[in-house]
Amino acid sequence: MVEGPIGVGKTSLAARLASRCGAELNLEVVEENPFLARFYEQPEAFSFQVQVFFLLSRFKQLSALAQPGLFSGHVVSDYLFDKDFIFAAMNLRDAEFALYEDLYAHLSPRLPTPDLVVYLRAETPELLRRIAKRARPFEKDMPAAYLAELTARYDEYFRTYAPPMLTIDAAAYDFVERPEDEAAILAHIEEALGRPLCAPSPLGGD
Repeated sequence: MVEGPIGVGKTSLAARLASRCGAELNLEVVEENPFLARFYEQPEAFSFQVQVFFLLSRFKQLSALAQPGLFSGHVVSDYLFDKDFIFAAMNLRDAEFALYEDLYAHLSPRLPTPDLVVYLRAETPELLRRIAKRARPFEKDMPAAYLAELTARYDEYFRTYAPPMLTIDAAAYDFVERPEDEAAILAHIEEALGRPLCAPSPLGGD
């Protein structure tokens, strides 16, 4: 699984890894969240709706990965279920957060554990540059302070993360435009896994 703050390049990297392996690509539902645009305009009014939608949609997606027969090989996901709790801890307060915690506590143990989590990390100026480049309308006024706090919370979460993980400085690699950077990241991932990312295809490629 690939994880990191808003704009860091999770989906781009996950798509490349999945394509390389011929793996299933599991993408989080973002723009389909009907409350997201209103959340960015009025965070306090729509934070609970946004978080519950994300919580349930991510749970449904990741639950499917554990069902035999649905996925016959590798799966690459551009999010970790725990990210939802990171955002909820930032955005919810009091009774709403208590209700969210109860839902999360019931759902989280039912999900599979990934073989490896790749934590893509970048500082706020780089995140803002990438967010501007992809030009999603509801992200155009993303506050720098919000991204800085989000990155700090990701750092704290992954500081004590137990399962296998790899931290990559996203600003040091342009894996979209530079094939050599993509190859370097792949080498780091395979070293962290202790094995090839995926078996060769029947046609002899990787």
